[in-house]
Amino acid sequence: METIFFGNTLQSYLIVIATILLGILLIRLFKRAILTWLKRVVNRTASSFDDFLLQGVSNALLPLLYFSVFYFALKSLVLPLWLDRALDIASMLVWTFLITRLVIFAIRYFLRDHLQRRGRGDASFQQVKGIALILSSLIWIIAILFFISNLGYNVATLLTGLGIGGIAIALATQNIIADLFNYFVLFFDRPFEVGDFVVVEDKSGTVESIGIKTTRIRALTGEQLVFSNTDLTNSRLHNFKRLQRRRIVFTIGVTYDTPKDKLVKIPQIIRDAITSQPDTLFDRAHFLSYGDFSLIFEVVYFVLSDDFNKYMDINQAMNLHIYEAFRNARIQFAYPTQSLIVRNPAVSNESGDDDTSR
Repeated sequence: METIFFGNTLQSYLIVIATILLGILLIRLFKRAILTWLKRVVNRTASSFDDFLLQGVSNALLPLLYFSVFYFALKSLVLPLWLDRALDIASMLVWTFLITRLVIFAIRYFLRDHLQRRGRGDASFQQVKGIALILSSLIWIIAILFFISNLGYNVATLLTGLGIGGIAIALATQNIIADLFNYFVLFFDRPFEVGDFVVVEDKSGTVESIGIKTTRIRALTGEQLVFSNTDLTNSRLHNFKRLQRRRIVFTIGVTYDTPKDKLVKIPQIIRDAITSQPDTLFDRAHFLSYGDFSLIFEVVYFVLSDDFNKYMDINQAMNLHIYEAFRNARIQFAYPTQSLIVRNPAVSNESGDDDTSR
């Protein structure tokens, strides 16, 4: 037992092995007993924060416990300098990796929790993945720089080189960077979401996905439209998904020979046609003006729905109602007409001769 191998007795090696085996056994018992019991308790609660804590413990604490058992057991031995240094570097690497992983996990949790509390759907959760990817990349860069600094290297020189290179890259990719920042604007400002029907200038369609650089919209004609995020934030955008009610303005023209008593009845006929339809709100109907070939009535009403197909159904039923009511009241719709006055030249000349003789 007192025999020395590589600077340590056989008894020391046996103690290290026993310590590692005992530590692994205790960790497995902790995982099977304590964590299993905590999972049952957490599943009975409505809060998601305890789920976050338990998952964080499982993902970060358990690997750290396993590594700690090996680290402290080996540290009890007399190790060569290079092996002792390697063990310290491995310790810093494991700590940096697990803490970075835990921070990223916490960021993703709080982002999803923020969206859930604001009542945003699965499409927004997909959008969070892009933001989480960007934040994760930044955190990993910081973690790597921290790890290099702890190894004894001068990080300032590295950062200076990266700064000069970053300026050159930023100038070359300024449009991409602008789209990236506008992606954050679209996420936090929420001018539209996946599934919304939008109109951008002369293009319209349903939003399919919101990416880090581009947003994809499915047009009514079937093709996919791809917009850069910068174009969308700089454009006037109409979001019809958030339409609470649709204001409709239209005109009706009747012939000039329509009697006054029938003209007085027309606003009431139109009112009845609108109010007889569900989800409508009548505003006004007035004799507006005298047209070239018709007496023009202007009508304003609201459809209390954002569904375009429902609006078209209401509009069709209302038009049929007006058509039937005008037919029963013998009111004629006006259509473009012209009156031609034809003069007979012979008659005009005879009239001129008679005037001369007189």
